[in-house]
Amino acid sequence: MHTALITGTSSGFGYGLATILRDRGWQVLGCSRRGCDLVGVTDQRCDLRDDASVESALAALLQAVDTVDLVVLNAGVLGPIGDLTDAPLAALKEVMEVNLWANKRVMDWLHRWQRPVEQVVMISSGAAVLGNRGWSGYGLSKAALNMLARLYAHEFPRTHISAVAPGIIDTPLMDQLCDDAVPESFAAGERLRGARGTETMPGPLVAAERLISILPALKERASGSFVDLREILDPAGYAALYRAP
Repeated sequence: MHTALITGTSSGFGYGLATILRDRGWQVLGCSRRGCDLVGVTDQRCDLRDDASVESALAALLQAVDTVDLVVLNAGVLGPIGDLTDAPLAALKEVMEVNLWANKRVMDWLHRWQRPVEQVVMISSGAAVLGNRGWSGYGLSKAALNMLARLYAHEFPRTHISAVAPGIIDTPLMDQLCDDAVPESFAAGERLRGARGTETMPGPLVAAERLISILPALKERASGSFVDLREILDPAGYAALYRAP
């Protein structure tokens, strides 16, 4: 039986990943702040911002596990959407705490654990590299996450690590992006609103299927690479998205 460890399983993309992998017969271990109600998923409530909480949750989840086939570091927050000059520094620090340093806590624990981990996927975003107006602390945190993957690739030589942009996914977080962000300071808002309800913005289950389908292809890239899922599954859409203005 394959084993997966997923952070952020209480809702959205993490919940979708846990559902699909569970249905495929995987042993799914979840770590989330609000908890996961999926039958068959072993979940620990955990505040990823807190060292002691991470230590306790991972020790409980992995105490009887000899190896992990897949780790998906999915938990994240959007933070302020709009111009960076308007974003309070305290709010930006909170985004970095969840989107970057929480993942360091998990990776450092796994390094100390010293048992085999086959593959790690850190959930990144196209916002990490596009630099479009309005992504603010979210874009900053995901750019730093991409570097985190590259640096840890040196320190986990027997683990394949990727930072993966899964594309836009229709989750409750999209309400903030589509409905609440001020159009004048968030250039991507119109594109996101137009994508809702189309194949371009799938729900969590379809998005999870897509990520799982490219796991073998990720291993063909150098460990530590940033990969946008659309580059593999939708080359034309990827080229249009990343085309220089």
